[in-house]
Amino acid sequence: MKRAATSRRAPPRVRKTIDAAIVRNGDAVEWTPQMFARAVARAGLKTVPKKALISLRIDADVIAWFKQQGAGYQSRMNALLRAYMEAHQ
Repeated sequence: MKRAATSRRAPPRVRKTIDAAIVRNGDAVEWTPQMFARAVARAGLKTVPKKALISLRIDADVIAWFKQQGAGYQSRMNALLRAYMEAHQ
């Protein structure tokens, strides 16, 4: 979350008030552990390979099963393909 420019120049007690208002914002979504984990900087981790856009035919029941697992089904499919590739190298 980007803070207002005034919060950097404000005295500490004003910054504390601004920070408290940010924390109490009722419109803000409460973070889940998964959301926090995705937001953590990747410093020190190996780089993520670039993705290529392809057209791939997959059985309808397989796609339906992955979609039932929820959001991120394409990433899970990619992870399974990567695990298979790494196991067979």
